[in-house]
Amino acid sequence: MDNRREIREFLTSRRAKISPQQAGLPSYGTRRVPGLRRTEVAQLAGVSVEYYSRLERGDLSGVSDQVLDALARALRLNDAERTHLEDLARATGPGSRGRRRPTPDQVRPSVQRLLDSMTDAPAFVMNGRGDVLATNALGRALYAPMFDAARGATPNHARFIFLDVRSHLFWGDWERAADDTVALLHAQAGRDPHDKDLTDLVGELSTRSEDFRTRWARHDVRQHHLGAKPFHHPVVGDLHLTYESLDLPADGLTLVAYGTEPASDSEDKLRLLASWAATREPQNADHPHTERT
Repeated sequence: MDNRREIREFLTSRRAKISPQQAGLPSYGTRRVPGLRRTEVAQLAGVSVEYYSRLERGDLSGVSDQVLDALARALRLNDAERTHLEDLARATGPGSRGRRRPTPDQVRPSVQRLLDSMTDAPAFVMNGRGDVLATNALGRALYAPMFDAARGATPNHARFIFLDVRSHLFWGDWERAADDTVALLHAQAGRDPHDKDLTDLVGELSTRSEDFRTRWARHDVRQHHLGAKPFHHPVVGDLHLTYESLDLPADGLTLVAYGTEPASDSEDKLRLLASWAATREPQNADHPHTERT
């Protein structure tokens, strides 16, 4: 990833979202671009126009936490956007490439055992690129269309959503799933702009999917810790599942587990899905993405 370009386009896109009225500033004259002018952002952040212009050109080297705080307030960044800005600034620091921690592509045996112990809830572990590295039996059954689409390769959320037409049937709200997935990839790009596999993934999707290109250009970032998602599973039909995400700091991975409302139609269908999964031949008995001990 081009860190300077990412900084420039992120800051530009954020100020384009804020009108002078929203920022409490008078609006006068004809505006050639939407949102705030650079001079107005500088005024709100309490820095010179020259300094802010330098930042928006992609140079966050040496920027202080106080300036980042002021920028976040001026641009009305939410928590995810503020974290992304901090990640972008950190990546401009000296030796940032040498400090990078490779994005994991496998899980520890103890993590797999934790997944396997969750027999009543679909669960999986993914990395920041959206690669599904491990699941329990019910998680693999839930995401059967994505595993089928991967054809033995590591399933990836973004590839499935943007390159496989089956994803439009699988996701009950495809637009939201697409938006969320791109926002998560943008956040990962801020954390690790030197991840070649991520760069390759973004390049592949940008080349092959206009839907992806449009969303990537928005520079939205989000955090997803809990919520609800609708699915349309080819075996059991419509499912409305809640989810909780748990970071695994020692691994740089995320564990996602799904549940249902008690005594709901989705709870019954999840039991049916578990029965269906039990009748299938084991397809992941050796857990190919689990570290050997």
